[in-house]
Amino acid sequence: MDVLADLDARGLIHQTTDRQALAKRLESGPITVYCGFDPTAASLHVGNLMGLLTLRRLQLGGHRPIALAGGATGMIGDPSERSAERNLLDDEALAANLEGIVPQLRQFLDFDDGPHAARLLDNRAWTVGVGVLDFLREVGKHVTVQQMVGKESIRNRLDDGDGLSYTEFSYMLLQAYDYLWLAENVECELQVGGSDQWGNIVLGIDLIRRRLGRAAHALTWPLLVRPDGTKYGKTAGGETLWLSAEAMSPYRFYQAWIGVDDADVGRLLRQLTFLELEEANEIAASHEADPGQRTGQRRLAAEITRIVHGDAAATAAAGASEVLFGGTAPLSEVPASALAFVAAEVPSRPLRVLNAPVVDVLIDAELAQSRSEARRALAEGSVYINGDRTSDPDRRVGARDLLYGRYVLLRRGKKRWHVATAP
Repeated sequence: MDVLADLDARGLIHQTTDRQALAKRLESGPITVYCGFDPTAASLHVGNLMGLLTLRRLQLGGHRPIALAGGATGMIGDPSERSAERNLLDDEALAANLEGIVPQLRQFLDFDDGPHAARLLDNRAWTVGVGVLDFLREVGKHVTVQQMVGKESIRNRLDDGDGLSYTEFSYMLLQAYDYLWLAENVECELQVGGSDQWGNIVLGIDLIRRRLGRAAHALTWPLLVRPDGTKYGKTAGGETLWLSAEAMSPYRFYQAWIGVDDADVGRLLRQLTFLELEEANEIAASHEADPGQRTGQRRLAAEITRIVHGDAAATAAAGASEVLFGGTAPLSEVPASALAFVAAEVPSRPLRVLNAPVVDVLIDAELAQSRSEARRALAEGSVYINGDRTSDPDRRVGARDLLYGRYVLLRRGKKRWHVATAP
């Protein structure tokens, strides 16, 4: 299956300028394609994931991707899909953000030498030296106000009463100039992006036609949204789904995908993983037949976490999830990496001494506030040590309980966890 047909089968084509012409161009040989990523934070987030994966799919299909770090456009901020203006970032903040996202861009694409090697560019390189009068003559001259106001995101901001600054209004001119520069200097012929970028991309295509007298192409994918129309940008608890392990742990990232709606499993398996379509559809069908097993969500979480954080982190995150949510495997079989993940996600502190009474350990772990409460919890059978229920108030926690010579997992009830570590 060719790359365009594969994107279509995965539901990743929302709009194209001329589908037949684009298909013909892709079939004729390698094409240079770009997607922009503005450094508005020190990490990319799940909203950028579709762009990263699409560039990678095109690279695997034999084309040449450009990951464009928006050092210039990031200073303005895209008004698309926003109800209020972004805070403008200074040079220091932008530099710090670029330092964070550039390694993430490199993680998804192959930048080694070769005919399909990816390129990493920063649009600040070709905008910093352009004066405002030159920009107005070279770019603004070829764009009408009617075109700009006709953009849906601009109309929405103008209609909601809060208005729109000229700074944000000019963002689309900068993006159009990016496409023009890339077309003229590195023979870029295709820009891809989310459906909210359609107006910006088409403006660039029109600018290329007017300035260079040549054709260019556009492809957008549907925005990543839940069945209720909200974006997949945050967890149910409101935490942003960052792609950086420092900003969001691989375990929490994994767990966010475990909670996706059953109706979305098949679509997300097709769009956010590199599974073959046949396998993705088989997993979705198996999940639909027995949703209670959550096999689809577990496979989805594992695949996305593997893509973003690597094999080791995905395996450890899955193991940690099994520990915290009632896996069937005994804890002695859980890998040390999974226990380390658990220790990072739940309250943890060293044991004061080995061979301490369990009552004292429960108090130190703040699973009980007093000796009487600890004894009552033991009597009720709600205390577990390394997954085994204990009711003996005379039991001691010692070296024999240390998993991998380091961890003791304590639980009271179903959800109150503590990891005690070797002193």
